[in-house]
Amino acid sequence: MLLHGYGADGKDLIEIGRQWQRLLPGAAYVAPHAPDRVPMSPVGRQWFALTFREPGERWQGVTQARPALDAFLDAELQRHALPPSALALVGFSQGTMMALHCGLRREKAPAAIVGYSGLLVLEPGKERESVKAEARSKPPIFLVHGEADDLIPASALFESAEALAEAEIPCEWHLSPRLGHGIDAEGLRQGGEFIAAAFARGRRPAPA
Repeated sequence: MLLHGYGADGKDLIEIGRQWQRLLPGAAYVAPHAPDRVPMSPVGRQWFALTFREPGERWQGVTQARPALDAFLDAELQRHALPPSALALVGFSQGTMMALHCGLRREKAPAAIVGYSGLLVLEPGKERESVKAEARSKPPIFLVHGEADDLIPASALFESAEALAEAEIPCEWHLSPRLGHGIDAEGLRQGGEFIAAAFARGRRPAPA
């Protein structure tokens, strides 16, 4: 499941599926449009509104947007007759915020979460404590960020990784040198390999 960033739409991320076909030849790729239009934009979509004026708007946004995304994920799994463990969430920017917020709160863990150029949204006032208190599952997570990102600074990668570590949620990360707010070939390769490895672990028989 490919979740796009603010002001984009599903068409912007579906190309990732084509890039990963060799690594994940049996995977089905879904890149939905976020539910709401970006104000004053003829094509852009948003998972939640951003004014950059309210310190808690990201938390309010992911919390309000989660039920609809959760229902969509369940419907897609049912449509493909797949178990929850067959789901991998991939996000970019605002899509990463949604993937992390929703994925950690699903009753059964996704196989993996890969987040590009985003962050783990923390509840104001509770901050990192909210992750451990609300996480219902602990899927393997891989975060990728551009070193030169001037929209969501690279420090967000380390803050998110530290918050996940405190909640005992496995997280790996990669920092792309000289990359701004985007995805480069190396980050794309590592993300695909991370998901492929997660699916391979899930297919191994349980020890006797």
